[in-house]
Amino acid sequence: MPSNAQESQALSIGMAAVVTSLDPHEDSNSPNNATSRHIFDSLIDRGGSAENNPQLATSWEIVDDTHWRFHLREGVTFHDGSSFDSEDVVASLLRARDKESQSFASYTRNIADVTADGPYTVTVETTVPDPMILNSLSRIRIISSEYEGASVADFENGTAAIGTGPFRFVSYTPGDRLELDRNEEYFAGPSEWSHVTIRMVPDNGGRLASLLAGDLDLIESLPAEGIDRVEQSDTMKIIRGQSTRLVYLGMDVMRDQTPFIKTKEGHSLDSNPLKDMRVRKALLMAINREAIVDRVMRKNGTVAHQFVADGFLGHSKKVEEISYDPEGARHLLAEAGYPDGFAMTIHGPSGRYVNDSEVLQAVGQMFSRIGIATTVEVLPWSVYSGKYANGEYSLYLASWGVNTGEVSNPALATVAGRNSETGTGRYNGGGVDVQEINEFLSKATQTLDESAREPLLQKVSDLVFNNNWLIPLHYENMVMGAHEDIEYKPRGDKYTLSYEVHRTSH
Repeated sequence: MPSNAQESQALSIGMAAVVTSLDPHEDSNSPNNATSRHIFDSLIDRGGSAENNPQLATSWEIVDDTHWRFHLREGVTFHDGSSFDSEDVVASLLRARDKESQSFASYTRNIADVTADGPYTVTVETTVPDPMILNSLSRIRIISSEYEGASVADFENGTAAIGTGPFRFVSYTPGDRLELDRNEEYFAGPSEWSHVTIRMVPDNGGRLASLLAGDLDLIESLPAEGIDRVEQSDTMKIIRGQSTRLVYLGMDVMRDQTPFIKTKEGHSLDSNPLKDMRVRKALLMAINREAIVDRVMRKNGTVAHQFVADGFLGHSKKVEEISYDPEGARHLLAEAGYPDGFAMTIHGPSGRYVNDSEVLQAVGQMFSRIGIATTVEVLPWSVYSGKYANGEYSLYLASWGVNTGEVSNPALATVAGRNSETGTGRYNGGGVDVQEINEFLSKATQTLDESAREPLLQKVSDLVFNNNWLIPLHYENMVMGAHEDIEYKPRGDKYTLSYEVHRTSH
């Protein structure tokens, strides 16, 4: 614990995206999940390098292929002074699993039951052997069982926003800010920050201006146009790090006619061009990804060819690395029956990913150069997120933070067949549903032996990217702006956690 832990120090963080819910089981996305970690804990603490550390569970063991036993931390209290025990764990895990939104389905889909074996012991039963259960449980926040029936509004007005985490809820203004006070009784020791303000500033210019004015101590996604200004400042600095977040384009490959592709005259097409692999490959060949990384992102990204980079579980050497080739793209379009191209509207968010709208505009211009008359439409993340996940667009910009460091995590969410019962395909906005992919994923996610699981995941990578079911663009690098006395080690999951931020003493 820092020597200045009990001093009065305030921290202001500028998030690059808007929090869409304070109910920790309602809407699973990075801004929400990062924010919820301030108020709530989980059984497992997922570290910045994707390691599993004890949190509310101090230890665990495998009972058999489908039963895991967790031993809980004793003496922990919620912010209202009530005691934490196994009933809170049971209520939280089942609430997340059974939530109508099913937003956490990719993490709860294998949870068959959760039982309390005493006040500080819990057994989690899985429907199948699940090698990723620890990772899954690290995503589910533990609330008080008293609030298992609470509404989203109860969390957002603070009534139910009572966790065991390092900070207590003070106030929440949707789309603007969350105010937090230090939990003096936190089991891991109180934070050095007595008060934290998490501001949501998706506008790049506004976020940069607030940093330069001293209104924010640390900002996410330092915009490219601000890099020189921060580097030349005597009071500011840049913090950089690598992330595992893949930015990609998803496509409607399900419908026979897709709503945002027409003839150039505005008439409906007889068929959906995106169902033709030649068209999908042509789109990938049309994108100069190196130029996007160099110019649009100012080298704050790395060109991607598949879910994970070399060295991560499931990366495949057999995935063809497609080069920029607009002439070849035009040839493929003609071969597929579209020698004159077509008209297409592509969609994406504004202020969610690094330079997202600029990236999408660049992609649109590149598509236009191969004969596809492209219109770009960007929307606020709060509007966009549900629409793309529900498959409302023809071609859309998306991303996935591969926080597990392996392929099953992004694949289950983005390309597995959508199935509300098993929880797969929750963010499969293109409707990919390929039997072979589903079968290899099913086998991989029931194989506890990592050496046997890896070739199954490599096969998933082959099937997804050699058939162009997704168009990979780049892995985001993290570029943050900070006051000179702020120290922070960026995390692979891109979460900004105030209790991992420190102020150097002078």
